[in-house]
Amino acid sequence: MRVVLFCHSLLSDWNHGNAHFLRGIAGELIAAGHEVRAYEPHDAWSMANLLADAGPAAIDGFHATYPRLASTRYRAAEMDLDEMLDGADLVLVHEWNDRDLVQQIGQHRRRGGRYVLLFHDTHHRSVSEAGTFSDGAIDQYDGVLAFGEVIRERYMRKGWSRRAWTWHEAADARVFTPQARTATPSGDLVWIGNWGDGERSSQLRDYLFEPVATLGLQARVYGVRYPAAALAALRAAGVEYHGWLPNYRVPEVAAQHKLTVHIPRRPYVEALPGVPTIRVFEALACGIPLVSCYWNDCEGLFREGDFLMVDTPAAMRCGLRELIEDPAAAAAQAARGLDTIRSRHTCRHRVVELLDIVASVGGSPARAVVVS
Repeated sequence: MRVVLFCHSLLSDWNHGNAHFLRGIAGELIAAGHEVRAYEPHDAWSMANLLADAGPAAIDGFHATYPRLASTRYRAAEMDLDEMLDGADLVLVHEWNDRDLVQQIGQHRRRGGRYVLLFHDTHHRSVSEAGTFSDGAIDQYDGVLAFGEVIRERYMRKGWSRRAWTWHEAADARVFTPQARTATPSGDLVWIGNWGDGERSSQLRDYLFEPVATLGLQARVYGVRYPAAALAALRAAGVEYHGWLPNYRVPEVAAQHKLTVHIPRRPYVEALPGVPTIRVFEALACGIPLVSCYWNDCEGLFREGDFLMVDTPAAMRCGLRELIEDPAAAAAQAARGLDTIRSRHTCRHRVVELLDIVASVGGSPARAVVVS
């Protein structure tokens, strides 16, 4: 099967968490014998910032880690959809694409494209910016892949799509796997995450900076877009800041620390129950103990004991202290979380789900596509 993927960027993960999952899906499809063609805009915001931050060597690192993955960078004014979609059996269009492109691909399909066309939504935009794709932009699509049941239900309830499936993110188990722990850890706690747009600034102060300072932990933070005030708060709490970290190096860094934390952005806590974001899957896949701020696992993605869930700063301090002081309990929790990932939440599991979805699409010009 020939799969064509349109995304913001496969090559860059600079403030672009969607690249994590898309890389894993593309890799698993290729491993299963399918062909994957990925396209991303030449002027992708994430790529521009990556090159400015880390230089061309960052792209070399991507290719070294993912030797079978490639992405074609196109200029919108010069693109030829007939050529790009030639021979396609399945076309996946990620929501972080230019709206005009999303519509143009739908129009190409209407003109006779014989492929299954799916829109992939992995953002809270369907709630926070509801008008973006609600006015017919995806009418010609066979359906929506939503990374949470609450988003799938919204598409169906609002009539934005005739079909929608829940398709959660997952860990790329080819990359995210436990590494040998160093004899001398680099620190007690590591947090990997970007500052964002003020969506969790108070939570970071209450659940990360303050507990680290109070407990006297050795802590490191990796991520981008930290304003001066945030960097000052890190310094005041005694936290080391290390900037951008290539996502594929997360397992290596996790092995150098005793535990990590998850602090979800406000929209996911308040409006999108059941959507943990990919950081939870990846942390557990690395075999590192995790303490998470509260989010509603209403879809039952995880088992009790896979990680520790806390709902107050005091509970965060207590949880961090207990896991650091009881290495055996921490190891048992990490092993349980890793088992859940490997049995339910890898990109290989999601590819199986995707192929089942493609096979189920009825009334599509591509309904006869062989997907196995």
